[in-house]
Amino acid sequence: MVDAVVSVFVEKLVNAIQEQSRIVTEFRDQFERLKGELQLMQSFLRDADRVKRKHQGVKMITIRLRELVYEAEDILADCRVRSNEDEEVPSKCKCLKCFSPSDLPFHYQTGKRLREINEKITAIKQSISTYLGVTVFTPMGSAEANDHEMSRWSSHVYDHTQVVGLEADTQKLKDWIFEANNGLLAIGIVGMGGLGKTTQAQMVFNDKEVENYFDRRMWVSVSQTFTEEQIMRSMLRYLGDASVGDDRGELLRKINQYLQGQRYLIVMDDVWREESAWWQRICNGLPKETGGSVIITTRIVKVAQKMGVTEARIHRPKFLSENDCWLLFRKVAFAASGGECGYPELESVGKEIVEKCKGLPLAIKAVGGIMLCKLPYYDEWRRIAENFREELAENDDSVMASLQLSYDELPSYLKSCFLCFSLFPEDCVITKEQLAHWWIGEGFVPVRSGRLTTLAAEDCFSGLTNRCLVEVVDKTYNGIIYTCKIHDMVRDILIKKREDDESNGASTRHLGLRSDLDCRHLHTNLKLRALLSTSKTGEYNKIPLAVAGKFSECRYLRVLDLSKSIFDTHLENLLDQIGLLQHLTFISFSNAHPLVQLPPSLEKLSNLEILDTSYCQNLMILPSFITTLEKLTILDVSYCGSLEYFPKGLGRLSNLEELLGFRPARSNQLEKCSIAELKSLSRLRKLELRLKRGDEIGDSEVNVLLHLQQLQFLTISCIDIDSHGDDLVAKINKLSPPQQLHEFRLMFFPGEMSPTWLNPISLPMLRYLSICSGDMAKMNPRFWGTPGSVWKIEGLMLETLSDLEEEWSAVHQSMPSLSIMNVCWCPKLKSFPIEDFGYRGGVWKKEEQRI
Repeated sequence: MVDAVVSVFVEKLVNAIQEQSRIVTEFRDQFERLKGELQLMQSFLRDADRVKRKHQGVKMITIRLRELVYEAEDILADCRVRSNEDEEVPSKCKCLKCFSPSDLPFHYQTGKRLREINEKITAIKQSISTYLGVTVFTPMGSAEANDHEMSRWSSHVYDHTQVVGLEADTQKLKDWIFEANNGLLAIGIVGMGGLGKTTQAQMVFNDKEVENYFDRRMWVSVSQTFTEEQIMRSMLRYLGDASVGDDRGELLRKINQYLQGQRYLIVMDDVWREESAWWQRICNGLPKETGGSVIITTRIVKVAQKMGVTEARIHRPKFLSENDCWLLFRKVAFAASGGECGYPELESVGKEIVEKCKGLPLAIKAVGGIMLCKLPYYDEWRRIAENFREELAENDDSVMASLQLSYDELPSYLKSCFLCFSLFPEDCVITKEQLAHWWIGEGFVPVRSGRLTTLAAEDCFSGLTNRCLVEVVDKTYNGIIYTCKIHDMVRDILIKKREDDESNGASTRHLGLRSDLDCRHLHTNLKLRALLSTSKTGEYNKIPLAVAGKFSECRYLRVLDLSKSIFDTHLENLLDQIGLLQHLTFISFSNAHPLVQLPPSLEKLSNLEILDTSYCQNLMILPSFITTLEKLTILDVSYCGSLEYFPKGLGRLSNLEELLGFRPARSNQLEKCSIAELKSLSRLRKLELRLKRGDEIGDSEVNVLLHLQQLQFLTISCIDIDSHGDDLVAKINKLSPPQQLHEFRLMFFPGEMSPTWLNPISLPMLRYLSICSGDMAKMNPRFWGTPGSVWKIEGLMLETLSDLEEEWSAVHQSMPSLSIMNVCWCPKLKSFPIEDFGYRGGVWKKEEQRI
């Protein structure tokens, strides 16, 4: 959208002018003029989306403006690349470089094009004045500058697991389910979009009684373009089988085999297709002897009936009552204060807004999310209420009106982030990490006062989840969101915006990388900014050579995400021209195959900020040129089993905020990177160490971690331990992590007793602790602290520790703030509160409940 594009560009332009690089300075007058014109229009552009829905002329004007801004941004990027090349020239040659004849065509064309862009933008401003009668454009004042600031709530505030008014319906559905003794019982949840069908099914699916009753449970999100194979592969993933390469008959045979003698529950969520032969084939292949149940959610009653649901087993969710509507709204809008309003003057406005939602939960959550992120001022709430009324006048669908309003009220930087979701297929589960890396790579994330970019990206994600525009799918044990998705009605809004713009001549700058991608899409969109893997969970893209060969022709590409992609030949051969993509800031080879080594031309990418090679099992070495990529912010080489070492000189990457999978050199490997180099990484926030032998940590290096004053998350993983276990334990015991550590994970530790420094005195700010696998049998006596010094830990995970013998009373006494606990396969633990955690198959588990 135009205000998002302009906002991002103005941010980059201001930063570039402040840098005072030679090339940018030579065009300073044109860039300053461009900045001034765009800043004058920003106030108008904030409302342009709303205005253009009513005026076709404004729509065409804003699309032309967006294309011009994109072109100007490409010119600015070229200037900055030239400036970087200047800096690489030895100082004694710089005077010659200034007068290089090879620069003349670039300078002439750049100056000419910038003048043309400025003239066209000035003409657009005049057209807007004529068309809408706007005679004066004023720059954004301090109140409106909030567009450039992070959300009012920059951390995750609203708990998406909270529901209202579903208790009785959940019990009714459970009673139906428990009636099934043999055969396959079909239950339908039928209703309009936004009524909470999926939420109701999730309540049943995740219910503890239901979980205990069924041996197997499977959840399948059925998109409008599904295939039978996709459905069955999704079912098998829940049964622990990747099912790569099987045909339809083999897939169904496997499902039947896994479910033999088992009581099972299947949820088929959001089914649209009335043709039900696909379901009959799957249903016929399921065992019926021990009893199974299937829950179908759909908007179409005939779909449920054709899938075998009788009228007696159709549940039609009702609209929420007036009291439940207000309760749900309060839970969202006042989530920061526990759902209590606290502002009497806002209650009448809030209830007026809620009444317009017509009892639809999705609409209530959307407008509640808007209010959560607004200041509690009566005038601001009244403005939102009036805008909602106007939206409803144009579109009587309260869900779509509330979602449109929620989009309109987003700050510009969040609009850029939010629009990224339109690239993913329906019902796609997306990792937060992939989104955050994309946003950083394209410069969507506003950074102020030296704030870490990774933190700023997480704040953007929280800004969308707090507004209930993004749904949480999975969290880690400590409550951190790991994966997400968007509701199909939210996706409809984004798809409509994209298609509407493209039908009016807007060019495509972002493309999803899929197995069926035609290389002509790349050929006709050579100004792409992002080419991104959009495969669904458990699926891989099989990329034809014709497509892969086109990557290097998109010279303005910022983001190249090849994760979960399979190629017919080695990637380094396909990408031998990747060095031509001088604007690349983010590359992901995660889970890409086959990647044996990084393309040598990668060395030329001086603007690279994120490099992800995680889960590349065949990657054996990191080339030495990695240490010259000084803008690297994130380097992820986790789960690269064949990787032996890092090149010497890693300490030069002073901008690193995340270093994952670091394997230090042994004391006799002087040409490789030692752990001592880490002390230079002063911005490091997240570190994962992979250790094998004690001589990877020198006696003078045990205090290295104390230098990392930004470090919040530390993982120590001990790999392939054999006869070197004792010396490694001794060295780990001497390590000194920084006191400000927020989360610590210890994996495969070979010692029988926990490290000595793992205690509440050495780590007074630790909030989350995870210990997984290894030989640990006891906690060091210092672990339990003293009466005057106890842990502040809120979340604890103990997993696959078959020798660990400790008592619950000791844990409870030393961790009075503990509220989240995950205990799995630790058979020797004593007196743990089974009644609170539940005991199933050797697992004690209690998540997000107070002890």
